Amino acid sequence: MQRNDCVSSDYKSLPRVFLFEPGGSSAEVLLYGGKVVSWKNSQGEELLFMSKKAAGRSPKGGISLCFPQLGNTGMTKEICSSKNNVKLLDNIPLRLTPTGNPSSVDLTLKTTANNSNMWPRSFEFRLRVSLGPDKMTVISHIKNTDSTSFSFTFALQNYLSVSDISEVRVEGLETLDFLDNLQQGKRSTEQPDAITFDGEVDRVYMRTPGNIAIIDHDKKRTIVIRNEGLPDAVLWTPWDNATKAAVSGFCDKDYKTMLSVDSGVLEKPIVLKPSEEWKAYQELSVISSSYCSGQLDPKTVAFYAKP
Repeated sequence: MQRNDCVSSDYKSLPRVFLFEPGGSSAEVLLYGGKVVSWKNSQGEELLFMSKKAAGRSPKGGISLCFPQLGNTGMTKEICSSKNNVKLLDNIPLRLTPTGNPSSVDLTLKTTANNSNMWPRSFEFRLRVSLGPDKMTVISHIKNTDSTSFSFTFALQNYLSVSDISEVRVEGLETLDFLDNLQQGKRSTEQPDAITFDGEVDRVYMRTPGNIAIIDHDKKRTIVIRNEGLPDAVLWTPWDNATKAAVSGFCDKDYKTMLSVDSGVLEKPIVLKPSEEWKAYQELSVISSSYCSGQLDPKTVAFYAKP
């Protein structure tokens, strides 16, 4: 009998916070790692992808935080999935701070004797996840509480649910320089057209604009990613590369209904001196695809994604 490794998941038993907002949107945030494992719009549609293979304290999918991401380059998709990566947040429960608001949650992680052996630096990490009408914001703060400077890279891995990867296009990355991880990090320049998918993609785009639109023709919806302090983006789909999917923790067929569009600081690591603090902001909003039916109009998208 053929073994099926993609039939069950136990992450739903992990402690979490449920968020709701009056317009009907909802979200679920795990206390372990601050991972967002669900985000539904006002119609109750799930907007994030979670693999059926998801298990343990590090389920695959949703929105994952990669910090301090101490890989060789910090540039490949495998960095946040590798067992060799120092990914502090997945294995440590963050402290919950009541906000008195059912549509937001504050989580904090400080260096303690219990976790200092995982990364020999003293820091404070604060995370706020907030819901608005068909909108979710993720704000990250990292403060150096050490006596010496340290550097790090950071990424928010956004695994988005799509109807069919071959029917999706991405706008906002046209003509940008990128590193192609399928060609040993070769530097290239994107074409002036929207990006569509017919095979495996693993690219790091540098100095991206403030808005990236992911347009799903079958679902007739567009997810807009807007960020500040996160200048780089990773575009990833394993397509039918079963080995690549397995290494990253996904099932063979997951690629058909999933696309990862990450926001991060990857090309140039952040350097914090003692007592300095770094902040990053990401907003995801869902709108009608009719607003992005042609080439991305930054003014239009900025208007509909405006907080």
